[in-house]
Parts: sequence; C-alpha cells; structure tokens
Amino acid sequence: MQVQAAMDDNEFPKELIEEGAQPQPEQAFESLYQRLLNMAVNEKIRLATLGNKEARNLLIKDPNRLVLHSVLNSPKLTDDEVVSFAANKNLSKDVASIISNKKEFLKSYAVKLALVNNPKTVVPMAIKLMPYLMEKDLRNVAKSKAVSSVVVAAARRLISQKAAK
Repeated sequence: MQVQAAMDDNEFPKELIEEGAQPQPEQAFESLYQRLLNMAVNEKIRLATLGNKEARNLLIKDPNRLVLHSVLNSPKLTDDEVVSFAANKNLSKDVASIISNKKEFLKSYAVKLALVNNPKTVVPMAIKLMPYLMEKDLRNVAKSKAVSSVVVAAARRLISQKAAK
C-alpha cells in the first residue's frame, strides 16, 4: 500500500509551509487549526516535517504520538521552539517524554531547566537532570509549588550536598 508518496508541497497552504506567509483572502475565514483538524494523520506528519513554525506550534498539540514525533524530528525545528515546548505545561506528557529522551535536545541548558520546571516531566527524568542545573536554578526549583514534591525534595537535597562540599 502506497501512502501518498507523490504528495506535492503545493498541496498545503502557503501559510503553513513558508515562514511569514499570509493566508489567502478566500481562505481567511477558515483558521489554520480548522484545516489541521480536517487533515489525515499522514498529511499531518508530512506537514510537521515541511511546515513552518506556526504549523509546528499547532501540530505539537495533536494527540497522535506519530505527529508529535514528526514535529520534534522536523529539520526546521529551532532550539527556541524546543525550549518553549519543554516549558509548556499545557502540552501532553508525551511531548516532555520525547524531548527528555533525545540527547540532541538535552545538550541545551535551557531545555534541561524547562523540563525540570515542567510538572508533566516524569519525576525520574527531572531528578536525573537536576545535577546539571546551576545553584540559583536549583534554589528556584526547591521553592517551586508547580513541580512535584519529590522533585522539590531532590532539589533541596542537592543544594545541601553542594553546600557541604
């Protein structure tokens, strides 16, 4: 079974592919989100790879894990987008999980900090990332009410260990 291998780039609206493109006047009444809702999964996956920042920001909210993986594997994905996805507390746990399992994303300090501060990051991963944080950020995590009490306790324990050295 062939999955529309011959799909052209012109099949998607320009405002979803090109950076800074404006919607066509005849399509202005239909929002980008409504168009995404009507797309099949394979179209969403292709758009996640080819699309612009706005398309990726909409597709990252999709409940399908395949679409999430496509967004996070997109060659056009920037570090700033990854940081905003990691820090967004409204996204699914799958997003935090996928980001925390990719070594290329964890090279960034901002991503590590965002994942530790995100309550949707699984506790073992948040604790694993804590030794890489600066002391002032660890203190903020130790005072935070937004993260799990286990993460707060681990931050306090790390602060006391660093003070003992």
